[in-house]
Amino acid sequence: MKIHEYQAKKLFKDYGINIPNSILVENNKEIQDSIDKIGLPCVIKAQVHSGARGKAGGIKLAKTREEAIKYSSEILGIELKSIQTGDESKKVRKILIEQGVNIDKELYLSMTVDREKESIVVIASTEGGMNIEEVAQNTPELINTVELNLELKNKILSEKLGLNNDLAKQFNKIIELLGQLFEEKDCSLLEINPLVITKENQLIAIDGKINFDDNALYKHSDIAELRDILEENPLEVEASKYNLNYIKLNGSIGCMVNGAGLAMATMDTVKLAGSEPANFLDVGGGASSQNIENAFKLLLSDESVKAVFINIFGGILRCDILAEGIKNAVQTLKTDIPVIVRLEGTNCEIGAEILQNSGLKFQVAKDLKEAIKLIQDLAEIK
Repeated sequence: MKIHEYQAKKLFKDYGINIPNSILVENNKEIQDSIDKIGLPCVIKAQVHSGARGKAGGIKLAKTREEAIKYSSEILGIELKSIQTGDESKKVRKILIEQGVNIDKELYLSMTVDREKESIVVIASTEGGMNIEEVAQNTPELINTVELNLELKNKILSEKLGLNNDLAKQFNKIIELLGQLFEEKDCSLLEINPLVITKENQLIAIDGKINFDDNALYKHSDIAELRDILEENPLEVEASKYNLNYIKLNGSIGCMVNGAGLAMATMDTVKLAGSEPANFLDVGGGASSQNIENAFKLLLSDESVKAVFINIFGGILRCDILAEGIKNAVQTLKTDIPVIVRLEGTNCEIGAEILQNSGLKFQVAKDLKEAIKLIQDLAEIK
């Protein structure tokens, strides 16, 4: 789960990390008073779940009151599109009006889980700021990575960043505090870019990004409450209500499977047939007939879906249960969209028979080779 910058920085502050003063603004009426309270210079920052906001025009430095009002009014409400939003855009419903700081140097600092090392790692660079992706690609030697809670390595890290004794103490304290936050709140990613050195020789987090492990949210009701569903794809939000694993893609073939590995293989199969998958939808191993029906309705609610390919290996999820759910969904929705089904495993013959005798226009493939041929025959959706 992702949260906004202002929410991440509130957590930073709770853990004792320096952040600039700021005010969250959600409508034009609040702009002028907020600017007056924060003072000048100030920074106007779009609050959306996306990085690269600065390059997309979502972050502006205002040196005068007139500039601050102008930038705030312009950014609030826009559709922001960055290199991280892909083909979609994000509507800016909130802005952060933040106190300006005297920046001397920008650093990059983050934490994530290294699965090979089975530990949390700290990633830091002297090249913080908007171009950190280019630094990682073109000069990876400037990106330093060490394991968390290894005091000697933290000392080496601060030395590589060229920090003096006072800054090194501050830096190591920030790592200690961020490590507590990461572990206590079950984060999967934590990033400060930039972590700035001010001309007053202070380290301040002027940006913040935190992602959390979805599987641990049941332990953190305070974190779960930070979820902003307006920042998520509506179909993915709807899928989460039924415990379905759904990710929206850009193609025209809706895919329903059971198991993440089979989902990836199914998407490859669709591409092999010359089409593009419209989604990743895993109904899981223990789905009920009702859950299958909900999943099918979800697929058809996507206007880009022109046909559905259902690829199921019956194990825990029996093929006859799946077939009943699909049949009920098609009857309820009265859709004439092409539905290609390939069943294998427990009760696959019974499932195929249910579909073939339903009186509905299912195309039941005996294997993947035949399924590919059926997808290729749907020339109108290629």
